[in-house]
Amino acid sequence: MKKILLIEDNDDIRENTVEILELANYKVIFAANGKIGVEKALQEKPDLIICDIMMPVLDGYGVLHAVHKNDAIKNTPFIFLTAKTERNDFRKGMELGADDYITKPFEGTELLNAVDSRLKKIDLLKQQLTPGLKGLEQLADISFGKNSLHSLAQKSDTNTYRKKEIIFSEGNHPRSLFYVISGKVKTYKTNDAGKELVTELYAAGDFMGFVPLLENTVYKDNAEALEPTELATIAKEDFQDLLNTNPEVSKQLVRLLAKNVSTKEDMLIALAYNSLRKKVAESLIMLQSKYQQAHEEKFSIDISRENLASIAGTATESLIRTLSDFKNEKLIEIANGNITIINKKKLERLVN
Repeated sequence: MKKILLIEDNDDIRENTVEILELANYKVIFAANGKIGVEKALQEKPDLIICDIMMPVLDGYGVLHAVHKNDAIKNTPFIFLTAKTERNDFRKGMELGADDYITKPFEGTELLNAVDSRLKKIDLLKQQLTPGLKGLEQLADISFGKNSLHSLAQKSDTNTYRKKEIIFSEGNHPRSLFYVISGKVKTYKTNDAGKELVTELYAAGDFMGFVPLLENTVYKDNAEALEPTELATIAKEDFQDLLNTNPEVSKQLVRLLAKNVSTKEDMLIALAYNSLRKKVAESLIMLQSKYQQAHEEKFSIDISRENLASIAGTATESLIRTLSDFKNEKLIEIANGNITIINKKKLERLVN
């Protein structure tokens, strides 16, 4: 049962609000002024605080300030409950770090919707996020509202790229975040000997190029269209404004990037120590996971052997021999250059 602290000096409003919250199956602790409210917050560690602004002893702004100064409760969601509707009051509360406002008088459904929304958001922020781009999308959806990055992409300029056309190059400074509208994109690095290693693959609905934007550094790899591709470009300033509106996002981004580093480390270990068959099988399964459409019964992809070799981290000749072995073992079919996976379970057993 979620625990809510209500700080309200008006007896009637406090009693009515407690009743509404308890009927919705919340455990409610209440206080008649800000000083007692802070003391109860420290004792009870509530999941959410609802606090009036104009109160004796310590007003709502003072309560919010005190909450943020205590490590034990500083991340507790905070909703102001107030009859003051002037714009300056809202701005002051937001600058201090309030999460939401409910103005008096209010309907019970309005109160419960605000409470439910805030509690769901904090629960989602506590969840483990997927490393990489998917984690960034999850974080943005949680922090700013569902599909916020996608909505921003829809309002942005679009560019089309031919197959093998370079989208950005290693060492250049990023000026925008990219959103894949259609097509396929790879990012890759090349060593001094000219050998290429694919670092990531992107499909429709993916964002790319966010790490150098967050780090304020240059691109660490190159991006190339694997087929005719359409991209939306989100201005660097718009992206940064979106992320800077919520302080919790900064903490989550650090965790997200740390997990992204761990994922890359696992990939490098696999490239260094996995057998050739395991590398190729893993690459095929990754391609299926990334690019198979929901309506497709079998996954088929037209990809150059050079690109597939760079994904697997092996020589093209070795890749071709392994694909031939997989074909003879009836794990895949090859026709006109297309590779079709026909026995995913056996491929997965090679990986595991």
